Amino acid sequence: MNNYRGYIFDLDGTLYRGEQAIPGAPETVRQLREQGCQTVFISNKPLQQRTSYAAKLTRLGIPATPEDVITSAFVLGRRLAQEVSGARLYVIGEPPLLEELAHFGLQITDGSGVVDFVVAAFDRTFDYQKLNLAFQAIRQGARFVATNADPTCPVEGGEIPDAGAVIGALEGCTGKRVEWVAGKPSPAMIEAGLARMGLQAGECLVVGDRLQTDIVMGKRAGVATALVLTGVTQREDLRDAPCQPDYVLESVAELIISS
Repeated sequence: MNNYRGYIFDLDGTLYRGEQAIPGAPETVRQLREQGCQTVFISNKPLQQRTSYAAKLTRLGIPATPEDVITSAFVLGRRLAQEVSGARLYVIGEPPLLEELAHFGLQITDGSGVVDFVVAAFDRTFDYQKLNLAFQAIRQGARFVATNADPTCPVEGGEIPDAGAVIGALEGCTGKRVEWVAGKPSPAMIEAGLARMGLQAGECLVVGDRLQTDIVMGKRAGVATALVLTGVTQREDLRDAPCQPDYVLESVAELIISS
């Protein structure tokens, strides 16, 4: 694992859990950088802006700038702005997502006028009114996209519904399938990370804790993958998994041990 010029790290479960860094994670990132390697950080969650993720990483001993962080909201905003400059959006999502999308010159609407895109995301205020506004916009020709498709979001003590539940509700009433999902396992996350580092897929390793998102994403993008066992995936989960990582690590700290 010492042949890579760039490392793409998942965050929660890989570099930290909650407000605690995974033991050895800050030292691992520091040593990789000292060896001349580049690093970026990725997250499916559109609940915080990149500035917040960078601040948290820095607070936990992993110095980072907002430009080092790739989120599903960033990837989605960049693509929508490229496809339709100044596009009008109706967003089922929380304020940090709306603010991130607005940075791309996209217009956030209340759904009452012409809508170019309906965006489905994690939203703890999702209700029938939002569902109906999105339904009407899609029926009138708006395109249907999403930040991520995670069915649930892990929280202390269990899980709560994530963006996948919003996607399911909209698909159920409109009869339309979501056109594009920005977040993992979409290779668009990797492509954004590669662009940030100025590297090719074969020069990088993606490190994450989820088979169905991090590892599948890496495989789709042609990037080598390392699964860490400090998050949701356990070693026994690998037995029947259709998508296997290139490396399996007890924790991210083994990146340095192995090199």
